[in-house]
Amino acid sequence: MATRNRGFGYWAVMALAAIMVLFGTPIMLGGAWLLSLGGSFYYLIAGAGLLASATFLFRQSIAGVWIYISTFAFTLIWALWESGLNGWAQVPRLLAPSVILILVLLTIPALRGRLAVPRGRFAAAATGVMALIASVMVLMSNGGPHLVAQETVSPPAFETPDAPAATAPPRGELTTQTPTSAAQVQYVALETGVDWPAYGGDHKATRYSPLRQITPENVEMLEQIWEFRTGDLPKDDEPFGNQNTPVKVGDRLFLCSALNKISALDAASGEALWTHDPVVSADAVGYNASCRGLVYFEDITVVADTMCATRVVNLTHDARMIALDTVTGQPCPDFGALGTVDLMEGMGNHAPGFYAPTSPPTLVRDVLVVGSQVSDGQTRAAPSGVIRGYNVVTGALEWAWDMGRPGETDLPPEGEIYTPGTPNVWTIASGDNELGLVYLPMGNSAVDYWGGDRSEAENTYSTAIVALDVETGEVAWHYQTVHYDIWDYDLGGQGTLVDFPTPEGPVPAIVMPSKQAQFYILNRKTGEPLVSIEERTAPTGGVEPERLSPTQPFVTDFPNLLKADLTERDMWGTTPLDQLWCRIQFRQAAYDGVYTPPTVDQPWIQYPGYNGGVDWGGVAIDPVKGLMITNYNDMPNYNQLVPREEVDALGILPITDPNYDPDVGGGSHGNLSPQAMSPYGIRVNAGWRVPFTGMLCKQPPYGGIAAIDLNTREILWDRPFGSARNNGPFGIPSMLPIDIGTPNNGGGFITATGLFFIGATTDDMFRAIKVDTGEEVWQTALPAGGQATPITYEAGGRQIVVINAGGHDFMETPIGDYFIAYALPAGELQ
Repeated sequence: MATRNRGFGYWAVMALAAIMVLFGTPIMLGGAWLLSLGGSFYYLIAGAGLLASATFLFRQSIAGVWIYISTFAFTLIWALWESGLNGWAQVPRLLAPSVILILVLLTIPALRGRLAVPRGRFAAAATGVMALIASVMVLMSNGGPHLVAQETVSPPAFETPDAPAATAPPRGELTTQTPTSAAQVQYVALETGVDWPAYGGDHKATRYSPLRQITPENVEMLEQIWEFRTGDLPKDDEPFGNQNTPVKVGDRLFLCSALNKISALDAASGEALWTHDPVVSADAVGYNASCRGLVYFEDITVVADTMCATRVVNLTHDARMIALDTVTGQPCPDFGALGTVDLMEGMGNHAPGFYAPTSPPTLVRDVLVVGSQVSDGQTRAAPSGVIRGYNVVTGALEWAWDMGRPGETDLPPEGEIYTPGTPNVWTIASGDNELGLVYLPMGNSAVDYWGGDRSEAENTYSTAIVALDVETGEVAWHYQTVHYDIWDYDLGGQGTLVDFPTPEGPVPAIVMPSKQAQFYILNRKTGEPLVSIEERTAPTGGVEPERLSPTQPFVTDFPNLLKADLTERDMWGTTPLDQLWCRIQFRQAAYDGVYTPPTVDQPWIQYPGYNGGVDWGGVAIDPVKGLMITNYNDMPNYNQLVPREEVDALGILPITDPNYDPDVGGGSHGNLSPQAMSPYGIRVNAGWRVPFTGMLCKQPPYGGIAAIDLNTREILWDRPFGSARNNGPFGIPSMLPIDIGTPNNGGGFITATGLFFIGATTDDMFRAIKVDTGEEVWQTALPAGGQATPITYEAGGRQIVVINAGGHDFMETPIGDYFIAYALPAGELQ
């Protein structure tokens, strides 16, 4: 018998069959495992089909082709049944099987029993199939549910509200008392326009500019006009990511670097006028080396050209508050000790970076209100979350609100410290000069995922909006947004102050976004809700069933961006193997929807995760049209409590321990945190990533952007935000300019001409979006991640837009030290 020719075609068939066995075996076995957990039947059948097809291909039989075509047809029917025409959802379901289909068709000329069709026609047919599948996938990805979700509605006038009546707050959630009068207080009202004098534009944090030079019609002509670099870049593995929002007053722009260098620039040209280096060591960096902003103050009680008549105030990672003269950059000699206040006074001794301010103080009247970042997950004996008020002129301590020492507003007695482990304010507060109130977005107690020994005061103020009287430091009112928070759902966004439309007329209000993508809108005088908030039954169980709150508050008559509960169908990946792995993990985890309690005997799914919803970027509001624009994240975490003995056996120590080794884990970026002095450590898979490829288990989108009409309380549009340009498996950029909806951090601002400028996404793009439609009308690539809120102002006759491209280590965007300014070409100015 003649030996069959074993040329290239033979070995190509053998290689393809081997690949099919390589993938088919884990798919079939994993499918059996998934089915035993109550999951989909598909993978068992598909894996068996792959193996059967491979068996016949090994024999060089055409039956292998027909078996695979049948398997692919079954896959196609199942995929459409599960996810319809959602292109991104179909990537792991259809992309790899389609590639295999093409390769299988190409083997036909080398097989026994093949149809009598010339070899070239098989290649042409396979190429056609490939083109058809690619076209369908692109069309589905562009036409799926991640486009504008609702019709655009023209916003009515802000002065003519038509909204449902407000309801009373849930019992036990609201306390009020009358704030101090402002009769004797002198302060300068801050307004945006020519200037951008505060982090949020002003201390009301509307992030709105009345400037009109840049419009939707000419925005595409924006060009870079200058660039300033701070020089602060990581030398080793320091977690850098500056996130700075500058302030601009007069002809000067003031900014700070990742290591707290403060610079004054000529606002028109970007030329450096002075830089003050407080010499902050990278060892002092906590979770992230960011300097989100600083404070500008004008003392109207002194002669204008007096030293420090105008000043900027900044907080450093090593817990100093520094005041500098805006003209010279010299420290203000009468502020604290030669320009510096030691914020560690009364805090006790802590490891470097444990108490590390990253956000600016908030100036209300003449009081600087100061909180701080405290590294998560370390120990119950964490630095205190005390909030302190300092005189902006002298730096003297005016008061301290330490919830563990009610009624005591001074420094602790000799030998004592502020109450450890209490909820802190790591983000930016907002303030009302007329009412004399500062509005604190509170975090939760140390440690985040267990609360068995929290005090009554901690359980009262954790994850709450707290209004303090800035003259006394006393609580004027508070409203809790999460009861007994053991999910790290701290309030990360800055509250925005607006006159909110009600049937009785506009009411001074605060809009507070949350990580659950809900918006709590309260009367900022009293704390009374101006929207309906319903206490709904929450999941039970976990390790603290007797302490969990039976209900959690949900806003019901104002749009929220909280998405539907996850199902197995929402699992994703790059290939069927990724998706199968995620489906198995889904079935192994505890999950009863939002507020599923932490568990120790199995993982639990936290959705949204702690970086879900709206974080420190906050919202932007057009107070004229009554429109709110917000970006948000839509990602779960996959968590599990770890018994104390296991944590100790692994050598996971808090940063306070003398034997702490950052290479072992347990630091601010470790996925297993010790939570010392509690029964459990915590293992967090933030974003719920797939092993090996690094992709996320939940299908896209992972982030969105939306517009809400405050008058009608309707979502005008809601769409995915961020392209797949810099995202892909194994960290390899796909370069696809298709909107996938990426994780995003940092906010944006609105202009009077109807534009919204924002960076934030992980594709490193800076965008302008039309607020009435959500249409992107301009974009430019940044040299590093744009995880910072941009600003706009006027200088030299031009409207200028500035953003800090500093990157973000946790979001894995490129780290930089850039401040970049854009404006219209000089010849286009009107």
